[in-house]
Amino acid sequence: MHNGRNRWWPLVAITLGNFMLLVDVTIVNTALPRIADGLHASFTSLQWVMDIYALALAALLMVAGSAADLFGRRKLYLAGFAVFALASLACGLAPDEGVLIAARAVQGLGAAAMFATNTPLLMAAYQGRDRGVAFGVWGGTGGAAAAVGPVLGGVLTQYVDWRAIFLVNLPLTAVAVWITLRSVPESHGDRTGRIDWPGAGAFTLCAGALTYGLMRGGEEGWTESGTLLSLAVALLALVVFVAVERRTDQPLLDLKLLRRPAFAVLMAAALLLQAAAFPYLTYVGLWVQNILGLSPVMGGVAVLPMAAASMAVGMFGGRFLHRLAPQLPIGIGLLLIGAGPLLHVLLLDDGSGWGVLVPGLLISGVGIGVAMPVLVSAALGAAPPQRAGMASGAVNTFRQLGYAFGIAILGTVFTQGVRSAGAHADSGAGYVAGLSRVSLVAGIVAVLTGLLVLAVVRNRPADRPAPVTADTTDSGAAPKAPAGTAGAEPPVGAHRG
Repeated sequence: MHNGRNRWWPLVAITLGNFMLLVDVTIVNTALPRIADGLHASFTSLQWVMDIYALALAALLMVAGSAADLFGRRKLYLAGFAVFALASLACGLAPDEGVLIAARAVQGLGAAAMFATNTPLLMAAYQGRDRGVAFGVWGGTGGAAAAVGPVLGGVLTQYVDWRAIFLVNLPLTAVAVWITLRSVPESHGDRTGRIDWPGAGAFTLCAGALTYGLMRGGEEGWTESGTLLSLAVALLALVVFVAVERRTDQPLLDLKLLRRPAFAVLMAAALLLQAAAFPYLTYVGLWVQNILGLSPVMGGVAVLPMAAASMAVGMFGGRFLHRLAPQLPIGIGLLLIGAGPLLHVLLLDDGSGWGVLVPGLLISGVGIGVAMPVLVSAALGAAPPQRAGMASGAVNTFRQLGYAFGIAILGTVFTQGVRSAGAHADSGAGYVAGLSRVSLVAGIVAVLTGLLVLAVVRNRPADRPAPVTADTTDSGAAPKAPAGTAGAEPPVGAHRG
């Protein structure tokens, strides 16, 4: 433990890493048009540049937690930094789209190691009131990343080069590693456990094959042989994952948890909230730059209202929200998240400027600020106390999968919208048609998910786990954070998180 002012250096090291891995989702959005021009990248390649990072993060998050328990959390956190920095360098030097996509996947691997160890390291470094302060500051980095990412990406792209959005990670990593080595104590979880490698492999293959199949289906058709093969592989891998998890005594995910209706619905809410709230902003960014002619900086500013509204609600309403039965803020938040893009559908036309998006983005931002802080703690309350760590890891994994699947599915919806309008993708009419259809799908998904949460989840505030002092985890998942703090975990893609 540290005394006086020095006690906050571990928090600086951990929040800096968290900020970096979250910013690297949103920072890319405003650079996509310049990446497409610089590398002659196709629309599908741009989807993969966005998607592969979140996909790798989601697929490897739970297994990274297991590895951290066994080998040391600080050790894995530092290893994640090293991988993240080297991959960022490779992204910044990428000669073509294939290298960039591969490097982004490796970035996601490093980010998974960093994200999985964030909360356990905080739990080990702080106790009592300091722990509450630490989690509050750490959770706030999600809002900061959501606000800063698009604008920072726009500034670097416009005034330096799109490659700078990746290369900026190198000096930040050096600072974070130096502080970590000097101030963050090592900690372990259950060192008698083992990593569920077969389950991790099957889960990763399922997620990757499904994402590839969704993207390929939108581009080549749903009856094309490659699409069908990818979806078949995903289904087979899912069957293998279920079989492995049912037979092992130390699973990545105890499937019995999904028999609890409230827990199962909250996992669906985690996935669908992320899919509906954030991926469509990718297509908003392409529209405001490619069609409206906004600069990269203004492209970042255009989506800032959502992040600003989410931060404001989280800062001023967080304590109140945690006093409510969790189905209320999550369900109502999802309804507001859906109302935002549905408003876009009503207001968008060929002559619209970017200002027409502001009301919808503000409404969705309020919904995110209402729903997101409660989601993780609600999942903890819906699981048995001995599975709280696994529940936290699962909900974070489903959130990242939601972002990855959202990019894939909404990309397909966007291209089909363009084609249905009979317009080329470079025309204003085509972009508006595609963006309207994307907004419609995102809005409907969020509204239906909100209604499902309100109908099924029946936890009371008292159902949520009480604060704990132990820093142990189970099955390689995230730690048992104090009630009301786990919910502050920012989303990758919350932008985004």
